[in-house]
Amino acid sequence: MSEAPDEPAGSSLVVRAEVDHGLAELVSDPDRPSSWTLLVDGTAQSHVDLDDPTHLEFEYLRRLGHVVDVLAPPGAPLRVAHLGGGAWTLARYVAATRPGSPQTVVELDGALADLVRTRLPADDTLLDLRIGDARAMALDLAPGAVDLVVVDVFAGARIPAHLTSVEFATLVARALAPDGVLAVNLADGGPLDFARGQVATAAAVFGHRAVVAAADVWHGRRFGNLVLLASPAELPLADLARACAADPFPSAVRHGAELRRFARTAAVVTDRTATPSPVPPAGFFGRPAEPSPGSG
Repeated sequence: MSEAPDEPAGSSLVVRAEVDHGLAELVSDPDRPSSWTLLVDGTAQSHVDLDDPTHLEFEYLRRLGHVVDVLAPPGAPLRVAHLGGGAWTLARYVAATRPGSPQTVVELDGALADLVRTRLPADDTLLDLRIGDARAMALDLAPGAVDLVVVDVFAGARIPAHLTSVEFATLVARALAPDGVLAVNLADGGPLDFARGQVATAAAVFGHRAVVAAADVWHGRRFGNLVLLASPAELPLADLARACAADPFPSAVRHGAELRRFARTAAVVTDRTATPSPVPPAGFFGRPAEPSPGSG
């Protein structure tokens, strides 16, 4: 990994480094002195506040934070596997809100993981960092070993095809506890064909599903993030709906008949038919100063 010196970019400080799969940038947040945004090849991957790991900047991460909050009594540890590392934002949140939680973070890019470990350390967390492909690493999770699996993987601003199939969902289901939850960060827009296929695929494996999304994304008025939840057991929908509705960036929890209608014409995605998620609009996952910050 080749790292460039810190340099200003407007009112921000930027650290640039060549990593295994592109150019990584850490951009300081002028409004929060201890905060940084991680970008890879211009795509925003994570936002981290080193002094306050409970601060979640990106809307989809706030929704994932609400999922973490409602899965168990406050402060109770959770066993969590994060497929997709970024800057370990949600893992830091879990460690801060549920001390003692054993967590596995899977990151494909070893040089990127080294940059995050060096520049954005998380020494007070119980993180087992593993370098490798998310699907391959899912095979290494012991049956029933985790309470929550978070899939948040983007390559070139798109979700890789091999992480969208029913075969992959089956691997993850094997690793979940009987009441465990799969949470997937999706990105889609317009007719939401990709998201519909992902809901249909989850329904082929899990008895209970829900989608958390802002109204304008759900109705196809803009490209954005949707959080897909799936579990063999009933989901804590009422508590989650209250938390999401009260958020400064409100969203709704879609489930039951509404979700069945949403996916009724969609086919289950297999390894043979899988494709990456749609290409986002130009600038959607760009720098934090741009109009539409993204995720990854």
